[in-house]
Amino acid sequence: MNQILWEPSQERVESSQIWQFTQSLNSRYDLSLSSYSELYDWSINNIPSFWENIWEFSDVIHSTSYSEVVDDIHKMPGAKWFSGARLNFAENLLRHRDDRVAIHFRGEDQIKSQLSYAELYRKVEQLAHSLREIGVKPGDRVAALMPNLPETLIGMLATTSIGAVWSSTSPDFGIKGVLDRFQQINPKVVIAADGYLYGGKYFNTIDKLSSIIDALPSVEKVIVARYVEEPSLEAIPKAVFWDTFLSNDPAPLVFEQLPFDHPLYIMYSSGTSGLPKGIVHCAGGVLLQHLKEHKLHIDMNRNKTLFYFTTCGWMMWNWLASGLASGGTLVLFDGNPLKPDPKFLLKMAEELDINIFGTSAKYIDTLEEMGVKPSQVSDFPVLETILSTGSALLEKSFDYVYRDWKQDVLLASISGGTDIVSCFAGAVTWLPVRRGELQCRPLGMKVEAFNDSGQSVIGEKGELVCSAAFPVMPIHFLSDPDGQKYHDSYFDVYPNIWCQGDYIDITPEGGVRFFGRSDATLNPGGVRLGTADLYRVVEALPEIEDSVAVGQKWNGDERIVLFVKLRQGFELDEALVATIRKEVRTRCSPRHVPEVIINTPEIPHTLNGKKVELAIKKMIHGEEVKNRDALANPESLNFYENLSELK
Repeated sequence: MNQILWEPSQERVESSQIWQFTQSLNSRYDLSLSSYSELYDWSINNIPSFWENIWEFSDVIHSTSYSEVVDDIHKMPGAKWFSGARLNFAENLLRHRDDRVAIHFRGEDQIKSQLSYAELYRKVEQLAHSLREIGVKPGDRVAALMPNLPETLIGMLATTSIGAVWSSTSPDFGIKGVLDRFQQINPKVVIAADGYLYGGKYFNTIDKLSSIIDALPSVEKVIVARYVEEPSLEAIPKAVFWDTFLSNDPAPLVFEQLPFDHPLYIMYSSGTSGLPKGIVHCAGGVLLQHLKEHKLHIDMNRNKTLFYFTTCGWMMWNWLASGLASGGTLVLFDGNPLKPDPKFLLKMAEELDINIFGTSAKYIDTLEEMGVKPSQVSDFPVLETILSTGSALLEKSFDYVYRDWKQDVLLASISGGTDIVSCFAGAVTWLPVRRGELQCRPLGMKVEAFNDSGQSVIGEKGELVCSAAFPVMPIHFLSDPDGQKYHDSYFDVYPNIWCQGDYIDITPEGGVRFFGRSDATLNPGGVRLGTADLYRVVEALPEIEDSVAVGQKWNGDERIVLFVKLRQGFELDEALVATIRKEVRTRCSPRHVPEVIINTPEIPHTLNGKKVELAIKKMIHGEEVKNRDALANPESLNFYENLSELK
């Protein structure tokens, strides 16, 4: 059992929405649920009743009620949720229209702005009117190439109020990366900014945008938000400035009432092993799942301020946006969080009274590496939760937060994916934080670990599966008329059971530990080993800045190859190689010991900070990596081609 680092006070437990929700279940069904484990078990043993109660507890705005919660929880894919219901996603996010702050925006160069709920509603009304005037209707696609600006959120809300489908990506993608995504969806409208700021530099995107629009014949209008410069739009004949496009005299905002499973978002797989898959998510499923996670798991409400460091090409942007449905304040940030001042986000958290601070495991690790002690910035009196995702949070990062940031805080490592725009494991205010663990499996998600025999196990490593349907499963993939691509992505391992491709164990106490992607799992001698075990040990060494391990086909078997990026001033000599092997042998197992250790100048990561083991594995085996534009540093892959050490 891992060390408990934090426990909630009884006051925090009993004032939480999850406590209120549990009491309502106890009263309604004559139950006596008194712990998270009891509530979780009830939620997965009574799935239709659970989601019906989420609908009612969250007061989902709808025009027509449902006739049935779900037709068959064992039908995956294809379970039909909330049949007959009609609602609008944007209407639920814009239920508040008062003077309370809805959005704070902070960007590099001290760019600041804010919008109240009333002002946000007005902006959405203006944009929706103008989109309708140019013929945007339910089912049309609107694509965004935007930084994390208020205009991006306004664009999404206006689009979804009409029932059109929103799809966004980050402006730092290359032209090919953008087209690999947007050419799949044939957008009618593209919303873009003139550029973006990062690390003190301004990157103009107008020339890139011109080339992108030339390759998208479906586009009828391009709306350009002025962010930093005063660009010329001559190179884009269909373009108009945001301020010019917005109606000054809009008709009252109309929220199209649509089925529960009406398309809401088109999102994309990382594309590191091929063309990104276009994943279509439905409005009702995203809304219900996010309401559950925000209200019950992180206790978001009207009095809370929520921040997540994200780009608009990552699912955490969509997750953050849904915070509006709980009526609180969102903080949007655009730029490099570490330059010129690595304390920028910490100072922002203090200034804006952020209650829930979301970031990546890499950010927390980097702060520690840079010697930043957040407690020297502030004692963060209102900060109650720190969320981390993107990769597994290192055990030493748990220590760092509680030692150098804040002791009385819920530090929650969470994990999910673009596949479900939400979590398979994550946070809850009701449970303690254990070092190196994710606190829980989320309510209503029948998450299990399956061993090689397909048996559900506790306290053993296995495949992360979800063995009952849930509302936020994708409705389909693009260019997949028979559903084969969708089926092969999640259901080809276990029939009618979602297999996520992650390697986990579920602890006897109900926590979850992640051990890397199962499809990048090391397999020497036929024994499956998770990469996360290896990284935890190797990256704890003072000489190592980063590492990545892959399996190489070798003499009819597989051997482990470890690449290490060294900190400045160190070299990979025989002594360090021996230290690495000794530490791995002692702290992991003899089977984890890498046969080959190679010094690398750089390790490839996705734009969201994830290591890309599969792309490296392809490179060392002489296979093509088709979509390098999905990487933050695609040039780094060149190092891994034709390495003499691997021949």
